[in-house]
Amino acid sequence: MAHGGGNGFRFSPAVASDLERLVELRIAAMRESLERIGRFDPVRARRRMVEQFRPEHTRLIWRGQALAGCVAFGPDAPGWLRLEHFYVHPHHQRAGLGAGVLATLLAESDAQALAVRLTVIRKSAANRFYSRFGFSETGRDEVDIFYERLPA
Repeated sequence: MAHGGGNGFRFSPAVASDLERLVELRIAAMRESLERIGRFDPVRARRRMVEQFRPEHTRLIWRGQALAGCVAFGPDAPGWLRLEHFYVHPHHQRAGLGAGVLATLLAESDAQALAVRLTVIRKSAANRFYSRFGFSETGRDEVDIFYERLPA
């Protein structure tokens, strides 16, 4: 188990049987952003998580005994990592948890000299969050904005 130091969280590896609870977590975490753009659809949210779930690259995020979130962080193209399915339960948002998790992951990618890619829904508050951590927009489509961050 990796510890998040003073941020009060720890990681544990996900396993295939975590899928259902992570679908619930995704729906809870994404509902507000998706409703804002008129795209909240729990069936689609579930299908997307089922299709993209890579337990070998997914970590559960714990605060004490509570499952507070999850994040997938694994290989993409050579020299790149992909950050995806980063969800913090609404009960644990706006308390610095996401920032602590992201700082930990970026320290790992920097130590490996790997760049990071991610995708964020347009109009999501996460767009401001990632720009604070040095991500630059590389493109967008009708739904998403694409970001990259080179190693420090």
